[in-house]
Amino acid sequence: MEWSAKWIAPAQDMGDVCAVFVKEFSKGDNISKAELFITAMGVYEARLNGVRVGDFVLAPGWTSYEKRQQYQCYDVTGLLKEENSLEVTVGKGWYRSPIPGWTNEEGKNKKAHLPAGLIAQLVLTGEDGSKKVVITDESWTAKESRIRFSEIYDGETCDATFEATETQPVVCLEKGTQNLIPQQGEKIREEEYVAAERVFTTPKGETVVDFGQEVTGYVRFTVDAKAGDRVEISHGEVLDKEGNFYNANYRSAKAKLCYTCKDGVQTYQPHLTFFGFRFIRLDSFPGTPVPEQFTAVAVHSHMKRTGRLSSSNPLLNRLFSNVVWGQRGNFLDVPTDCPQRDERLGWTGDAQAFVKTASYNYDVERFFTKWLADMAADQFADGSIPHVIPACGLGSGSAAWDDAATICPWQIYMTYGNPEILRQQFDCMKNYIGFITSSTKDEYLWTGGTHYEDWLGLDAPVGSYKGSSRADFIASAFYAHSTSLVVKAGKVLGEDVSGYETLYDNIVKTFRKTFTDYRTQTEMVLAVHFGLAEDLQKTADQLAEKVIADGSKLQTGFVGTPYLLHVLSGYGHTDLAYTLLLRREYPSWLYPVTKGATTIWEHWDGIMENGDFWSTDMNSFNHYAYGSVADWVYEEAAGIKPEEPGFARVRIAPKPDSRLEWLEVSLETRHGLVRSSWSHIEENGCKKVRYEIITPSPSVIVIDGKEKEVEAGEYVICVDEI
Repeated sequence: MEWSAKWIAPAQDMGDVCAVFVKEFSKGDNISKAELFITAMGVYEARLNGVRVGDFVLAPGWTSYEKRQQYQCYDVTGLLKEENSLEVTVGKGWYRSPIPGWTNEEGKNKKAHLPAGLIAQLVLTGEDGSKKVVITDESWTAKESRIRFSEIYDGETCDATFEATETQPVVCLEKGTQNLIPQQGEKIREEEYVAAERVFTTPKGETVVDFGQEVTGYVRFTVDAKAGDRVEISHGEVLDKEGNFYNANYRSAKAKLCYTCKDGVQTYQPHLTFFGFRFIRLDSFPGTPVPEQFTAVAVHSHMKRTGRLSSSNPLLNRLFSNVVWGQRGNFLDVPTDCPQRDERLGWTGDAQAFVKTASYNYDVERFFTKWLADMAADQFADGSIPHVIPACGLGSGSAAWDDAATICPWQIYMTYGNPEILRQQFDCMKNYIGFITSSTKDEYLWTGGTHYEDWLGLDAPVGSYKGSSRADFIASAFYAHSTSLVVKAGKVLGEDVSGYETLYDNIVKTFRKTFTDYRTQTEMVLAVHFGLAEDLQKTADQLAEKVIADGSKLQTGFVGTPYLLHVLSGYGHTDLAYTLLLRREYPSWLYPVTKGATTIWEHWDGIMENGDFWSTDMNSFNHYAYGSVADWVYEEAAGIKPEEPGFARVRIAPKPDSRLEWLEVSLETRHGLVRSSWSHIEENGCKKVRYEIITPSPSVIVIDGKEKEVEAGEYVICVDEI
């Protein structure tokens, strides 16, 4: 794409008011096609002759803007008239909101005072192939919009009675186009609509609407009002133990929607921001509200649903739903940690913990390809990876967080079988290993540095968020694991990785000499899952003993939890893995479900047993990382694993448990649908397990330890048939 257009901005700063850029133009004769290429310094909504262009919400999305800014292309042929008006409203979006990490006032002010920039190029193609181009330049005008304020964290304010009576000229910015790239990721869309379940009055006398499900997006409401009437809405995730509205955990994010009504019946929804919420408090609302007036619009990246989980246990099914809703709520252009408070950042640690589950639930190849390209762009010169991508000045160099640089591309390759993701990220992967190698205090280990460690580990000392696992142990384990992934990726790409193979061997040898004992659940998990223990079975048995000694409950945090059940079931302790999965008491995956969770929580006891909250400073109720347990259900409980990348060949080895009557799991792969289900039946007075398996490719089916090679097809198997 060659840009003849220029970046423009209003000649005079409009402050918090969202600017509308306007261009009037004539269609001309014999036009067969019209395409609009556009992006903005902020988020935009374009209208041609009063009709919204496209269905991309919060375009152009969030990237490392200075290095990679996406532009979109829309076919607007059907919207053209003889005389046309193109209007583009631009809000602050991620570009000009005070993203955390801009910790000093100077930095925040600099970002807040960036201009509302726009660049657009409308290409009109004639029937004879000739082209006429309408570009952003000094011929455009700007005016104030009805959106008087819009910002990612604080919400949106709209005055439906406002009509701009004046326009102002625009100025061309001294800003190039070398960083502009075509749309790479999935577009963000309105994906689902959740009707309000009830409107009620709290003990404090507040009027609250409950949608019954936490969503990321915004509220659409309809009201019959008089001009000047006000609608003011606050957003929250949960109620307190008395049943009152609560959103202190949003910290400094105001998350408010304010609307000044015009006369008559009207419907409104925010245009340039989003919220995370289940409940809304009507701080002001004309008339007596009823549920039919409110819809929660779920907004996230447009991804195809590929994986489905279902069982005989209603609580487990709610957990499966929570995992999916957590992904929907946090896969809004980048894999955010949470969608509601003053954060909403692309934390690398969360992404690497969840990437396998994410890639089974949905087709996220394009989503991660774009996000990982931003990671490569934001990688520091020393090879370390920013804690959040796009980078926001929050630091780098933490084990398990930085390892998203190797874990995520490898998993995307394994799920989809496309080596392009490895080719795109290979330099980033190698440079990351180079960072560890050059910065460690002890050769062939990763010692020193500052890490998040086993973040939120339940065995943390009092006053710490970091678990009791040793920092050097965790870092060195991930050093080994990431090096092994570089070796694997290099072999796929046909690269010489002999130096990394030697490095890996030395890391493993040094690790085994240095760490001769394993002190925590997480240390044992990593030692086994990454193949570092001298005796894997013995260490897995030791883990099982410790879990039982700890009260048959997990004590792991962000680092150990994703692999815990895999290690147990992989070494003969499937019954204990199910015990942890099905446990209802705190701490467990089902405990939040018993407390009404509709997404995954940041803390196992975000709402404690007595109804109090864990804290206000860090207590998200939509934090997807612990939803990584779902990949154990796909791979171990249902037994679906890729024998070859992309599931070109499948291994199906289900592991039933008597505490579930049945389990059914399906996964749509690049080679077709894989389905594995099992149920307990009684046949001729004998209790058996019945398996139904669909495989789209040659597979190895393993039932009760017996392997059977099969071709693509559908199979019904009882335990004595294989």
